[in-house]
Amino acid sequence: MKILIVHNRYQQAGGEDSVVDAETELLAHHGHVVEKWNVDNSALSGGLSGKIKVALSTCYSKASLTAADALLRSLNPDLVHVHNFFPQISPSIYDACRNNGIPVVQTLHNYRLICPGAFLMRAGKICEQCIDGTPYQAALYGCYRNSRLGSLVVAHMVSRHRTLETWSTKVDRFIALTDFAKGKFVQAGFPADKISVKPNFVIAPPLDTDSVGGARCHEQALYVGRLSPEKGIGTLASAWGAITGDRVLTVVGSGELSDGFAGLNNVHLLGFQNGRAINELMQRAGFLILPSVWYEGFPMVLLEAFANGLPVLASRVGSLAEIIREGETGLLFEPGNSGELAEKMRWLFENPAEQIRMGLNAKRAYSEKYTAEINYAQLAAIYNEVISKN
Repeated sequence: MKILIVHNRYQQAGGEDSVVDAETELLAHHGHVVEKWNVDNSALSGGLSGKIKVALSTCYSKASLTAADALLRSLNPDLVHVHNFFPQISPSIYDACRNNGIPVVQTLHNYRLICPGAFLMRAGKICEQCIDGTPYQAALYGCYRNSRLGSLVVAHMVSRHRTLETWSTKVDRFIALTDFAKGKFVQAGFPADKISVKPNFVIAPPLDTDSVGGARCHEQALYVGRLSPEKGIGTLASAWGAITGDRVLTVVGSGELSDGFAGLNNVHLLGFQNGRAINELMQRAGFLILPSVWYEGFPMVLLEAFANGLPVLASRVGSLAEIIREGETGLLFEPGNSGELAEKMRWLFENPAEQIRMGLNAKRAYSEKYTAEINYAQLAAIYNEVISKN
């Protein structure tokens, strides 16, 4: 089939952009004709006039509607898969598809369609006020980039299309990454029968499953991700302060909390690392720590850990508690509870055989659920069902 992938890329590339690229390559690998309409956010840093222009078109861009109409008439795809329309493409992409009789699939990578801040989080804590209430509350708190004006713009987009029932009438199928995420969208009024659940996937690096524990340093914990508040960096730093001995915490990533580990012993700050280096670190570490305090979507780093046979110690919150089987593929702790995190880190350090056992289970879970081939079968089934109904 011929598929048009629509994606508004972010100024700073992240996991969502990687997922889009990986799915595009996967579809092409299986013989589909894949076209891409990518828009990047360089205009957002193009001065005041550029920002005003984007703000005015966030709710509905007529310019994008015209461009999409022309592109669809030219390509005539069987299906359009939208990953992100915010902020420049806007929901006008749906009308362009309807004008041309082309079905639409939309992946819900975050909670933007029900929460202007996209994370269901405010002031460092989970917040669900916009699920049942008006999204204009976000303008009061500055939930989008700590800007009340910016939050007002995004809240208007969410509220307007909620009123117009855009999500239930103009999108043929949504893809949620987990059952937990699907539940939040259904709670917000999205039609349950229009939401399929399909996780992300990664390509597994070379790894001998029978010797997962062989070359590992069981005294080493690993963190990979942004060093920002929603990732639970404060909790991790506080917990690590209670860890004694020669145990090591390796931290990969950068962000506003880069100084959060200052003064702590045996913390190795590596900054940004490429994918190959991260895989090598995962194959040497004893376990990965995911201390997030927000509703993560489906962290790619978690999949990478499973693919590398690495157990995960994570917050018992949102999708993380769904993906990680307690005592089987990792351990869970109360989000924000540094004492419990420290306790479970110590237990893992003291039980290397359990690290190995859970790592083998994590690798098995990857092989059973998260490979590229399994993911392609799920995606193709969604596409075929949507096309057959149209």
